[in-house]
Amino acid sequence: MRVVMLSKALVVGAYQQKLYEIAALGDIDLVAIVPPTWRDGARLQRLERRPAEGYRLLITPIAWNGRFHWHYYPRLPGLLRELRPDLLHIDEEPYNLATFHALRAARRAGARALFFSWQNIARAYPPPFRWMERYAYAHAEAAIAGTPSAAGVLREKGYAGPLTIIPQFGVDPQIFSPRPRPPNPVWTVGYAGRLVEEKGLRILLDALERLGDDWRLALAGSGPLREEIRRWFTARGILDRLDLREHLDSRLMPEFLNGLDVLVLPSLTRPNWKEQFGRVLVEAMACGVPVIGSDSGEIPAVIAEAGLIFPEGRAEALAERLDTLRRDETRSRGLAMAGRQRVLAHYTQARIAEQTVDLYRQILGVR
Repeated sequence: MRVVMLSKALVVGAYQQKLYEIAALGDIDLVAIVPPTWRDGARLQRLERRPAEGYRLLITPIAWNGRFHWHYYPRLPGLLRELRPDLLHIDEEPYNLATFHALRAARRAGARALFFSWQNIARAYPPPFRWMERYAYAHAEAAIAGTPSAAGVLREKGYAGPLTIIPQFGVDPQIFSPRPRPPNPVWTVGYAGRLVEEKGLRILLDALERLGDDWRLALAGSGPLREEIRRWFTARGILDRLDLREHLDSRLMPEFLNGLDVLVLPSLTRPNWKEQFGRVLVEAMACGVPVIGSDSGEIPAVIAEAGLIFPEGRAEALAERLDTLRRDETRSRGLAMAGRQRVLAHYTQARIAEQTVDLYRQILGVR
């Protein structure tokens, strides 16, 4: 069976391992269609192209790059006519123009189609997004929800078709794995992601200030809080305890994570957003790094018993959990091992590929 996957997320090189794992399952002729770049706010993510083993990677222009609801792929209809897939996997939310455009192109090419959703808040969209969402619900052969909460939102909003819960991407446990690290006299707390208010970084700084002097902070990311964080450290005369890096290429993330004693994701729920997954948690857990997360959105479900949770917005609670891991090396090692095992059981690219291909076979009636 021939499957085409349309995904702007695949510009990240580490995510392309999922394509290799799908193709390795034997009966899939897989073609991935990706844009050359994706603009996420002020940051332009260029395609990190990796060797395509067992599948094809096609690069096609993207219109309205960076506009989450409005972007689409002008050449997709022609590509589908040439490729003649049995199934089009649209790696996009149902209310986006890219999904609507791709579904119509798939119907004209005689292909079945499915869409993916992370949306874990039942938001009512204005026209034309509401119309496009209804079209997707009516014409998609199936849907994938990244989490149980996202599946619940799809049902609440009226999607009645086949629905499977599969995270969008996992990790390669050979790449994201524990590595020997030299003894570090300073206990290192880390965060990787967007440097924005809803990620709870001010809560993290407040918690660290409660810990005294025996720590340093490593941050990797970009966003409007970057200079505020630098000023916070400068005002306290402790700028030497801040390791502030730009957004990292996915190939550099394992090295960054392995330099941490703990990774924190202190996200804050907002009226129009709550944490949808927290992929960096899974990457850190795979590297054998203990994790602490707030109780925003899906974080508690991702971490489960393999890390520590604190009430979002509560700096004193976060400080208490950080201090626990700093003082209790046995507890820290135990959580590190539990996190790695949880990833191996649930969040590897191979496991997600198996679940995805099972869905493909169900849709196409293939044993």
